[in-house]
Amino acid sequence: MPANIPQTMTEIAITQPGDADVLQSRVVDVPAPGRGELLVRVVAAGVNRPDIMQRQGNYPMPPGVNPTPGLEVAGTIVAVGDQVTTHAVGDRVCGLTEGGGYAEYCLLPATQALPIPGGLTMSEAAALPETYFTVWANLFDTAGVKRGDTVLIHGGTSGIGTTALALCRAFGITTLATAGSDDKCRAVEDLGGIAINYRETDFGEAVAGHTNGQGVDTILDVVGAKYFNRNLAALARDGRLIVIGFMGGVTADQVDLLTLVLKRAHITGSTMRARSKAEKAAIADALRQQVWPLLASGDCTRPIIHATFPLADAAEAHREMEAGRHIGKIMLTVSSADP
Repeated sequence: MPANIPQTMTEIAITQPGDADVLQSRVVDVPAPGRGELLVRVVAAGVNRPDIMQRQGNYPMPPGVNPTPGLEVAGTIVAVGDQVTTHAVGDRVCGLTEGGGYAEYCLLPATQALPIPGGLTMSEAAALPETYFTVWANLFDTAGVKRGDTVLIHGGTSGIGTTALALCRAFGITTLATAGSDDKCRAVEDLGGIAINYRETDFGEAVAGHTNGQGVDTILDVVGAKYFNRNLAALARDGRLIVIGFMGGVTADQVDLLTLVLKRAHITGSTMRARSKAEKAAIADALRQQVWPLLASGDCTRPIIHATFPLADAAEAHREMEAGRHIGKIMLTVSSADP
């Protein structure tokens, strides 16, 4: 390890499954990068719904994954492992981690690291990877959405929701999005979407009204069981339902198979963490080529940052996410941009 890298660092660990208080600071050794890895001095890290699930004990870790929470970071490369030819010490990057982002230093697979898009702050860059990888993989790769399609996004003001809205607008895709307050509905509209206040309006009726009864081509759903049959009803023929969250439960009762068959519906789901490194590398390449230029030019809306917390206050950041007030991303600030 280079002499200017300390031997130890502070990280935020999950001491046991439970509420936000189980997140505790501890001092551990700074890891050394292995083959194909980067060691990044973390400036900012994102807080995401899977972090909450992991803390609660509801998100099983694949083998070999760092149990320290934190799926996305931005910072400066301070060391590189063997066989890394695409990045160098001193490069400013953001990337999708294999865990460990709630720390002063984080290992990052080189294939999952991307340059900071021009004009974005470190905090904005750290807000990109988890949601952009997820939305691109599910909407653009799996569902194949394209210009002229109509998409329904549940949780329109979450990190996933605001990212999906931004990308759909950039690629000419009509979006409807559910939200639970007037302020959140205005935020959806500011991002180019058609807002549906699910507390006041049945989203199925709203979809029918906006699509002349035809339904939407694709639904990106973070709610799960509670919305399953209603989602089927809101799909167009040959429509695609993609489930990526379970805020409304994991077991759908009384599934309407007749509607599924008559609509020739396609139903799938995924988690990013379970994907192989090769799959994540392919997503990173697609983002670098097709989305990063749009972020740099301003043709894709920059990430919306709801709030930032110091690393030591990670528990407060989790409480803020669980309160459900946020519009956009919740971030942790770890260090200054310059050593």
